[in-house]
Amino acid sequence: MDFALTEEQSAIQQMARDFAADNLAPKALEWDETGHFPEDVVRSFGELGLAGIYVREDVGGSGLGRLDAALIFEALAHGCPSIGSFLSIHNMVAAMIDKFGTEEQRQTWLPKLVSMELMASYCLTEPGSGSDAAALRTRATRDGNMWKLNGAKAFISGAGRSDLYVAMVRTGDDSPRGVSAMIIENGTPGLSFGANEKKMGWRAQPTAQVQFDDCKVPADHLLGEEGKGFRYAMAGLDGGRLNIAASALGAAQAALEKSLEYARDRKAFGKPIAEFQALQFKLADMETHLQAARALLYQAAWKLDHQTPDATKFCAMAKRFVTDTAFGVANDALQIHGGYGYLADYGMEKIVRDLRVHQILEGTNEIMRVIIARHLLAA
Repeated sequence: MDFALTEEQSAIQQMARDFAADNLAPKALEWDETGHFPEDVVRSFGELGLAGIYVREDVGGSGLGRLDAALIFEALAHGCPSIGSFLSIHNMVAAMIDKFGTEEQRQTWLPKLVSMELMASYCLTEPGSGSDAAALRTRATRDGNMWKLNGAKAFISGAGRSDLYVAMVRTGDDSPRGVSAMIIENGTPGLSFGANEKKMGWRAQPTAQVQFDDCKVPADHLLGEEGKGFRYAMAGLDGGRLNIAASALGAAQAALEKSLEYARDRKAFGKPIAEFQALQFKLADMETHLQAARALLYQAAWKLDHQTPDATKFCAMAKRFVTDTAFGVANDALQIHGGYGYLADYGMEKIVRDLRVHQILEGTNEIMRVIIARHLLAA
């Protein structure tokens, strides 16, 4: 086993970390407070090669692996997990088109996605189907050389701001085999969006409902094969779960670093609180938990890169363990800051609020346990 990063991986990680420090961290609190989505900053990811991380190079992608992506999203989230996580969703869509789309679809959409000329959103969850994703009800019916979509998607990051939407819709029976994936362009008649949701965290990215009312899209906007959409969606989620875990890890690392700095500066009973053993033990546990989470995350990413038989199980384990651990570390960091941690000015309560959703989206951590147990019992 070799736990060292390659020279290229170290350079990629440092590039993302520098970008986050220069362009995300200084404005993160302001964006959170005002609910501002920094579209100019998000589109600049294309110039860095971060909008098509695992898209093949023939269409302008970076052709990197899942471990590379984990390093990138961990680094970006050190500056702002909300913006870093939005980029993860965009990359998930690009990867799905690259892997499952026809050659014509790849050539049509991917050059614009990897340059960030087009931003993309992923539409799976519905108002009545979250964890039970296969129960989705949005339907697409054939209408000549078009598909006609009716239904709604909920909690969609980028809704109303993205240029392209990949939606899972029902084209057949009520089983998972009846689900297909569709590519829908913003501005398509019949496509509309709900009001921006008022959220606990991730306030710097728009989240809203996506509505289809007799929304007609060309037949060639069917992604890949009819009836394969649910399989595409589940395949995309393995990598998405790693990215969400990596984002949680990066933000929790930032919380730990803020805590170390605060503990050295803050004095109580005549000395820095860093000299109190109780606080030292808490910091030691936070560091240990983050390092254990990082090791599991990188291992899961390696397995997904190498398509090992247990990759899905490890992605679920990593998502569950890393996001739970990261939230716990962030909460401990807030406690170390005391009353100041509860104030918005210090940025600690933002990290806690942002990281709470990482335990929910891309499959709740309860669903992760279901996946893990299913693999164990099938052995």
